[in-house]
Amino acid sequence: MDKLSRSTKLAATLAAAALAAALSGCSLLPKEESALKPPLVKPAQENYRTVKVEKGTIVKQISGVGSLESVSTDVAQFTGQGGRIQNIPVKSGDMVKKGDVLVQLVMDGLDLQLKEQELALERAKLAYKQAAGNSDQLRIASLQKEIEQIKYDRLKQQLNSKQLVSNIDGQVVFVESLKEGDFVEPYQTLVTVADPTKLRVSMRVENSADIKDAEVGMAAEITLGETTLQGKVVQTPSSAPQTLNKDLAEKYGKTLYIELPKLPDNAEIGTSVDVKIVTQKKDNVLQIPKSGLRAYLGRTFVRVLEEGKRIREIDVEQGISTPTAVEIVSGLEEGQDVILQ
Repeated sequence: MDKLSRSTKLAATLAAAALAAALSGCSLLPKEESALKPPLVKPAQENYRTVKVEKGTIVKQISGVGSLESVSTDVAQFTGQGGRIQNIPVKSGDMVKKGDVLVQLVMDGLDLQLKEQELALERAKLAYKQAAGNSDQLRIASLQKEIEQIKYDRLKQQLNSKQLVSNIDGQVVFVESLKEGDFVEPYQTLVTVADPTKLRVSMRVENSADIKDAEVGMAAEITLGETTLQGKVVQTPSSAPQTLNKDLAEKYGKTLYIELPKLPDNAEIGTSVDVKIVTQKKDNVLQIPKSGLRAYLGRTFVRVLEEGKRIREIDVEQGISTPTAVEIVSGLEEGQDVILQ
C-alpha cells in the first residue's frame, strides 16, 4: 500500500514537472505580431470647371479679309471665232485708253487685202466724180463705188475681228499667259481692264454658310492699314444677279460686295482690307460660354453645379450663338454655376 502511494505521488510529480517545462518553453517563443489595419483613404473629390451665368452684350458678326476691286471692268474675248496669237501688247499693271489694242491675232494677209480694197474704193470714187457729165456712166460708177464700199466694209470687219481693243480707260489687271502662235478659243478671257477710280470691297469665303446672315444695306467696318472706313453691303449671294456663266455664278455664291462712299488716296485695285459686319446684337441678355452648352438626342441642356457638389441637368432655349458664347433665352438664372465641357 505504501509502495502504491509512493508511485502515485511520483507520477504526479513528474507530470507536474513536464507541464511546467512545456509552459516555460512556450514563454520563450517570440510573440506573433498583430496584422496592421489598412490605412483610411479619403475619396478624391472631382473638380469641375464652372462659369457663372452672366448678363451682358452678345454680338454675332462676320469677319474676314477682302480686297478692293473695280466696279467697272472690260473683259476681252473673241466671240465669233478664235485664232492664232500674233501678240499681246499689254501686261498687268499697264494703263490703257479706250480703243487701245489689247490682243492681236495673226491676220493671214487681211491687212494687205484691206489696203488693196481701200485703193479700189478710192478709184471707184474718182471714177464717179469723172462721170458727172454722163448719166449712164454716172449710174455705173455709182454702183461700182457701192460695191467697192461693201467689199471694204466687210474686209474691215474681218480685220477688226482679229484684234481686241479696250472699251474703257483703265488699268490692265489680268493677261492670259500666251505666246505667239498659241491658239485661242471663242469666249476665252484673254485680258481684263478695270477702272481704278471706281472701287468696292469684295470679300470671298470658302463656305457660303459663313456669310448667309449678311443682308443688303448692313453696315460694314473696313480697315485699310491704319484707316477705318464705314461701308455698306450692296450684294450678297442671295441678292446676286442671275447668270448663265458658271464661274461667275460660283463667285457670286461665295462673295459679299461692299460699297465705300470715299476711299483713301492709297487705295488701289487688289489692296487687302479687313472686313467686319455685325449681323446681330443684343444687350443685357443671359449668356454662357459655348463650351457650357450640351446637346444629346434632340435635347439642348446645361449641367449646373449646386452647393458645390450636386449636379443637375437643365434644358435651355438658346438665342444668338457666336463662336465663343451663346445667349440663353430661358432655363437659367443669373449667377448659376454652369459646368464647362
